[in-house]
Order: sequence, then structure tokens, then C-alpha cells
Amino acid sequence: MRFTPALFLSLAVCCAAQPAAVPDNLNPPADATLLLQLYAIGDQVYLCDGTAWMLSHPDAKLFNSIAEQVGTHFAGPTWEYFDSSRVTGKAIANATPDPDSIPWLLVQAKDHLGDGLMQKVAFIQRLNTKGGKAPSTGCDAAHKGQETRSPYSADYLFYAIP
Repeated sequence: MRFTPALFLSLAVCCAAQPAAVPDNLNPPADATLLLQLYAIGDQVYLCDGTAWMLSHPDAKLFNSIAEQVGTHFAGPTWEYFDSSRVTGKAIANATPDPDSIPWLLVQAKDHLGDGLMQKVAFIQRLNTKGGKAPSTGCDAAHKGQETRSPYSADYLFYAIP
């Protein structure tokens, strides 16, 4: 990924801005405590099944509030922090505040790997998404198996339960 002034500006806007109103169904349990807030920039990867584009996996880099890459987000869905700890989760709720972008999510942790910060994660919110939707055309029998990437960005908030 090439760092440009626009990338740094988008990271600054992400992490300095007040979060948008979060729908109630996307809030973690009341006793959850925020561990970490990161900003993702990358792609949602889709495969053509012959009739429609199906999500294959995310492929994104995770940044902290000062634009340092501190992790990655990939298939599973899995988030890996720079300490090599990982959390894999399953979406349990979603909302679509922006019809031109992928949904916001509440994800529950299902599996952990490694000792580190991600070991403590119980819930993950994906908020403030921009882009990432599958194309509306271009998938038919002639393109079965073809891959396409849709750029996206999002805030990821990681929560622990005491």
C-alpha cells in the first residue's frame, strides 16, 4: 500500500472524528470495555459464482490513530494484531446506514490464537464503512470463478468482557 497525503488525511479524519450514531443492535453488551480502535483500508474480495458476486474474504491493513500499520484483516473473518495475536469472529448483527457501502456489523469472537491483545477480544464493531460493495454487474456464466476487489475503509472497535 502506498502512503499518500490523502491516505493520511483519511486516517486522521477517521480516528479524530466523533463516531456516528450506532444502531442499538450493533452495540456490544453493556459491560463490554473498549480495548482498541483501528482503521482499515483495503479490499473486499468477491468471486463470481456464475450468477452473482459472492464475498470471498476481506484483505485490509489496520492502522492506529497516528497512521501506523498495526495489523491485518483477512479471511475468517480474522483480525491479526502486530503482537501476532488473532481473533476470528462471526457477524451477529448488521445495519446499512450507507446504501453505497458494505454494512456496519457487530461481530462476536469465536476463536483466538496467540497471546496478546486480541486474546481478550469478545466483540468487534465495524462502523463508518466506505465502499466495499460487490459490483452489480459483470458476473455471469462466462465469468464464473473470476475475482474482483472492491476498495473499502472502516473503523473497527474491539471490546473485552470483564
